Amino acid sequence: MDNNLVSLLKEKYNYPALKRVTAKSGQRQYTGEDNNPVPSVTTILSATGDKSGLIAWRKRVGEQEATRISSEAAGLGTKVHNAIEKYILGEEYEIKGNNMISEMARPMVNNMITEGVSKVDEIWGVEVGLIAKGLFAGTSDCIGVYEGKPTIIDFKTARKIKKREWIEDYFMQGCAYAIAHNEMFDTDINRVTIFMIDREGDFKEFTIEGDEFEEYTKKWLLRLEDYYKLQK
Repeated sequence: MDNNLVSLLKEKYNYPALKRVTAKSGQRQYTGEDNNPVPSVTTILSATGDKSGLIAWRKRVGEQEATRISSEAAGLGTKVHNAIEKYILGEEYEIKGNNMISEMARPMVNNMITEGVSKVDEIWGVEVGLIAKGLFAGTSDCIGVYEGKPTIIDFKTARKIKKREWIEDYFMQGCAYAIAHNEMFDTDINRVTIFMIDREGDFKEFTIEGDEFEEYTKKWLLRLEDYYKLQK
C-alpha cells in the first residue's frame, strides 16, 4: 500500500455540514442553516417509486433470506464507499480483515479506483451535503470535473452490473443533487455519471447529459411533486 497518499480534493466551494435527523415517521431528513428539516432525496424516491418488483422478490425468496441479502449488500456498499472516500481524501484506504464482505470489497474498490475515480479530472468534494431550501436535501458521493465537464458522480455497487433502464432512480438522484448545487453555488451542472462495480469486479459507467439530463430532471420534479401530495 502506498504510504505517500495525497488528497485528490481541489476545494472550490464551501460545502455546508448538514445535520441528519430522523422524523417521527422514521424518514431520513436533513436540516441546514435554517434548521428547517427537509426529506432526503432517497426518502422521496423510495416513497414515490414502484415497489411491486421488490415485494414480489421478497415473497419469492422469503423474508429471512431477503433481509440477509439486503443487509449483506448494504454492508458491502458501505465498505466500498468508505474506502473510495478515504482514497480521495488521501487517507489509508486498504480494507483490513478476511471476512467475506472484506474479501469481496477489496477488488471492487481497486477496480472502481482504476476504471473510474482515477480518470476524474478534478474532485471538488466527497460526501457533499446539498440542500434545496424547503424542498429536499441529500449527500452526493462526489462532485467535480469529469471528461472536461462539471459532473455529479455517484458510486454504486451491485450484485451484477445493472441494465441502463433499471437505474432511472440513480439518474433522478443525480439530477436532484445538480439542482441543489446549482441553487446553492450558482453553478450550471447538467451532467450525471454513475460509476458501478459488481461483485465480479466488472465496472461500467453510465452518463446522462443534454436532453437526457433534462428528461430525468423533469422526472425528478414530478416525483418531488408526488411526494408532497402524499404528505397532504
